[in-house]
Amino acid sequence: MSGETGAAALRVIATAGHVDHGKSSLIRRLTGIDPDRLAEETRRGLTIELGYAWTTLPSGREVAFVDVPGHERFVRTMLAGVGPVPVVLFVVAADEGWKPQSEEHLEIVDVLGVAAGVIALTKLDLVDGETLAIAEDEVREKVGGTALERAAIVPVSSQTGDGLTQLMAALDAALATAPVPPTARTRLFVDRAFTIRGSGTVVTGTLTGGCLEVGQDVAIEPSGRRARIRALQSHERGVASACAVARVAANLAGVERGDVDRGDVLAERGTWRPTATFEASIAPVRGLSHPLTGRGAFSVHAGASESPARVRLYGGPMPVGAAGYARVTLDRPLLLDVFDRFVVREAGRRETVAGGVVLDVAPPRRAGPAPRDRLAARASASRNELPALVVAERGAITRAEARTITGSEAPGGEIAGDWFVAPAVAEAVKDAILRLLEAHHAEHPLDEGAPLDDVRRAALGALARVGAPRDPGLADASLDHLVVRGDAVRSATTVRLSGHRVDLGEHGADVERLLAALTGADEPLPPDVKTLVERGFAREVIDAAARGGVVVRLTPDIVVAPSLVERAASIVRQHAETGVTVSSVRETLGTSRKYAVPLLEHLDRTGVTRREGDLRFPRS
Repeated sequence: MSGETGAAALRVIATAGHVDHGKSSLIRRLTGIDPDRLAEETRRGLTIELGYAWTTLPSGREVAFVDVPGHERFVRTMLAGVGPVPVVLFVVAADEGWKPQSEEHLEIVDVLGVAAGVIALTKLDLVDGETLAIAEDEVREKVGGTALERAAIVPVSSQTGDGLTQLMAALDAALATAPVPPTARTRLFVDRAFTIRGSGTVVTGTLTGGCLEVGQDVAIEPSGRRARIRALQSHERGVASACAVARVAANLAGVERGDVDRGDVLAERGTWRPTATFEASIAPVRGLSHPLTGRGAFSVHAGASESPARVRLYGGPMPVGAAGYARVTLDRPLLLDVFDRFVVREAGRRETVAGGVVLDVAPPRRAGPAPRDRLAARASASRNELPALVVAERGAITRAEARTITGSEAPGGEIAGDWFVAPAVAEAVKDAILRLLEAHHAEHPLDEGAPLDDVRRAALGALARVGAPRDPGLADASLDHLVVRGDAVRSATTVRLSGHRVDLGEHGADVERLLAALTGADEPLPPDVKTLVERGFAREVIDAAARGGVVVRLTPDIVVAPSLVERAASIVRQHAETGVTVSSVRETLGTSRKYAVPLLEHLDRTGVTRREGDLRFPRS
């Protein structure tokens, strides 16, 4: 893996069709590359593993072909190849016609929602015109009502080359009309992992979203193991970066061959969360001979991943031709995204039974009273509408989790800190907090505010009553939101209404007497709090006067008149050039060090002065 070039940009086409209908031969003739890379495949003439080849179409489009197995025993490998690929080259031999594996591959292609396709009617050199016409009619009938209903049918011979030009043109046209893949998070489905001597671990797969770059730190999901991309290749050319959709080989540092396997996903760190339970829309495949039920041993295939699974159908058994919703529980976590396509196979019958679309990768623990209505809303939503649906379902969700489970940066409701909050939830919490503060101010007019813990408990109670997450972080974020809006004021330990002021009320005379005790001849050396209490002043009156700004609290034990603070500030301003020391302020005021030190520290805290060593200067 050497010799880097620019970013790789191509489209990926998967083959599908019955065993020995000429898929690999056709790819070899189209590209000049033999996709049957294993000795066992060459010896048996049977594609067992995924093969890869590439070429340039007449339009200049560079395309990669994923050549997948056709034999029934290797359907699971076929799913790994077709799963994340939007365009398919479906192969049917003209001399043999439609076969059982043709039907099963079509069922898989159909439920995976392949966007476009071309049907190659191979072995043209082995049939006459009449047989060819019969084969074409049969194929057109078989694909009716499926994703390949309008696909071009191109007769071709890998031996003589007849029809190859027309096939290349049809593939070009299919790619031109296929929708451009939507912007998605970085995800490379690993379908091979091996070791190269001198390079280390290498993985290959289809990159379906985002870009990968040399030197990038990535995660191998679902294990979360970290790795670094040492080198990248596409079509045996070294590249500095590769972007979706592309066939990519990545040389990884920091992992051993045993740390990664088929079905794993190479992803950008911190952007995904594997899931073992998801909800989805689901429908039986058209060839199923019995209604789809939740009974049986199933496996779910998505991308290159698979896991044994249990399927719970919402609404009971589902006849062929019907569609509905289900909850799927996996034995092995998979890295799924909303709107991913998946296939369900039944292990006992060894057949594909259903396909579906992922709608919720983090469903509620309980389905709730109307899961089908909830999932129908998701099925009809765009990706950017999903955060709002999640917030409506849950009441609130962190912005980070909304991005992780929906893949969208769109807002989902009112923003409170790091949370999206449903309007009804935000209103309920606001009402609970404001009611508490109003009641507290009425009962305790001399208090600065209600205790912070009481306010938090009121917010948590409101969250629980409206079915939102009872999360302390959400309670604090909701409170902070009220503070930002100007409805409340929060200190380290209390919360008050923004319009609340300490109401001295009937204690006004006591406060005036207190202020008199701190001024006059005693001002430079006022009595401390303990002495004031001994003289008959109530502590709550002293505290209320300090909170109301009538007196200034320097320390828990010392309160002074505002005039003394202003005199100290004036002394500092008079010596702006030279600065003042504690001793000079003490002497000028005629006070003691007991009061001079906390006076200057108060001026420091309130931004009136700045300290340089032993000197204080006024702040500009």
